[in-house]
Amino acid sequence: MSDRDEFDPADRGDTDGTDTDGADTPETEDSEVAAPAERAPEVVERGEELFYEEGGSKWVIVIGPVMLALTLALEIAGGGRIHWEVLTIFGVILIGFSIMQVIAARRHVSVRLTDCTLRQGTRVTDLDDIAKVYPENTGPEAQDWESAPALGELHAVPRRRKGVGVKLTNGRLAQAWARDVDRFRVELTEAHLAVKMGLPPKGTPPKGTPPEGASSAGDA
Repeated sequence: MSDRDEFDPADRGDTDGTDTDGADTPETEDSEVAAPAERAPEVVERGEELFYEEGGSKWVIVIGPVMLALTLALEIAGGGRIHWEVLTIFGVILIGFSIMQVIAARRHVSVRLTDCTLRQGTRVTDLDDIAKVYPENTGPEAQDWESAPALGELHAVPRRRKGVGVKLTNGRLAQAWARDVDRFRVELTEAHLAVKMGLPPKGTPPKGTPPEGASSAGDA
């Protein structure tokens, strides 16, 4: 082997921090790696219940059996053949649809207000995040909040419900909603006012009150 072959620099690795093709090796610094965005923590329901609407009545499920009974009675009265197969299929579809409707209604259009939080459907809003509760609009002109989106996962106020205008602390207008909107507005306004005044939730014992079951120091 010649001296040239023995000491050929092409056979050796990089000695000056560059690749063999002359390009610099890129380096990734930990400081340049973007940290994943943290999701805001979900608000959890808490506090004493002040107002509740379940959203869907179980009596809707009764409609299916009642209609089947009427259809069966008509077929018996007609004296012809009773179509049990058709009635069975019709009953399964009707009752199944009614059950799904009630479940969906109780999930997406139920309302629960406590002295700390407001749940509309599946979304929970902390009363601290509400800056203002608007009174009922009794004037001829529409207010800005009446065209605002609804609280919860639904964009608009559900059918057979009415909205209560609220302004959130981030400046966004929205509509809280309920079927019994007059009572709901009163309860929401009072609960929101109590939170803003820093009053403790209902049922909270005054400061200095010993817990239940605790004996006094003088008891033997």
